[in-house]
Amino acid sequence: MNRPRAILLDFYGTVVAEDDDVVAAVCRSIQRTATARVDDPAAIGRHWSDVFARLCAAAAGPAFATQRELERRSLRDTIQRFGSDADEEPLSRRLFDYWRRPALLPDAAAFLAEIGVPVCLVSNIDRADLDAAIDAHGLRVDAVVTSEQARAYKPRPEPFRLALDHLGLAPGEAWHVGDSLTADVAGANALGIPVVWVNRRRRHRPAWASLTAEVTDLASVGELVR
Repeated sequence: MNRPRAILLDFYGTVVAEDDDVVAAVCRSIQRTATARVDDPAAIGRHWSDVFARLCAAAAGPAFATQRELERRSLRDTIQRFGSDADEEPLSRRLFDYWRRPALLPDAAAFLAEIGVPVCLVSNIDRADLDAAIDAHGLRVDAVVTSEQARAYKPRPEPFRLALDHLGLAPGEAWHVGDSLTADVAGANALGIPVVWVNRRRRHRPAWASLTAEVTDLASVGELVR
């Protein structure tokens, strides 16, 4: 494989832990206050995730809305769907607070310090929240592109193209490194950007995914680049 001239790097789920624990706690709060019987709070999470994904897919160009706004809309829909009287504001605040100070994954700091090629973060999170998370952990990257700047969410091409423009590179000259099959792998595949899938949870690799490599940690990405 050819050594990349730069890395496009997902953030949540790749550099820092996803907000899964916070989401699960919010779902339990909705379950406790729901008028509809819900035996498994995961059903609430699935509905919430589906609504959020649809909103993100529709939010492009003039219809763009920030991730915070879409999270509020999808949470409001979920609370109403299950007949809950939970207060939307403190529940959404728990998520936003986590986005600004997420848990750093153990291999991330060393990876960024030692990678040896420019790194551009490509994230669906709002820029202010991403900047706060970067600052919270004292991380250094060469460029940052968010959906807010691109006015579209991964897997749409706009964030990837904007990142490549920042770096002055063609799609084949950079690798995209990320954990999401839908946002990262599918999005980069559509543009012909080589993909390294960070499969920390050892999920099944779908047949459609075109990968330069599949790894379980960022340290392995560093070894591939070097």
